[in-house]
Amino acid sequence: MFFTIRELIDAIIMSAVVGYIFSDMLARFRPVRDPLLEFRGGFNWENFKFALYITVPAILLHELGHKFFALSFGMQAVFNAAYGWLGIGVVLKLMNFPFIFFVPAYVSIAGPGTPLQFALIAGAGPMVNGLLWAACAIAMRLKPKRRYVPLIFLTGRINMFLFIFNLIPIPGFDGYQFFSGLLRAFTG
Repeated sequence: MFFTIRELIDAIIMSAVVGYIFSDMLARFRPVRDPLLEFRGGFNWENFKFALYITVPAILLHELGHKFFALSFGMQAVFNAAYGWLGIGVVLKLMNFPFIFFVPAYVSIAGPGTPLQFALIAGAGPMVNGLLWAACAIAMRLKPKRRYVPLIFLTGRINMFLFIFNLIPIPGFDGYQFFSGLLRAFTG
């Protein structure tokens, strides 16, 4: 089985929290808005759904890239919501920080592998974001209907950010694991 019940629960919780964190931030880009609801200050489910559509595929597919590459090499790979980081994201949202940084999820990997295999696993997540960014760029060139432009544009932007950020070689992040794994693979 590719997914356990716990992984599905973690994915659902991670998705809901990420949607909540970005619902206000992305609301101004949503094509159809309800000014009366926004004036009353109630929870806006449309903004929440819009944020889900933009952010969750980028994050979830990124992590599944890691998971499926690890599984393809015969390793164990488990998707996990990063509850501590999600909490930090919620706190930053509630404090109205202009830039919110947090790690919403990760994949824990166990099993033997070569440095090249671990480098490919680390690179798989950002490469998924790179492909999604490219797909959005192509979609924008095809002149989509006006109502889909904000969704496609923002989806492309978040995937561009995740692609570039995750390839920066910061210890503990994908870029570091990717480049250091390649270095070990080719230098011995």
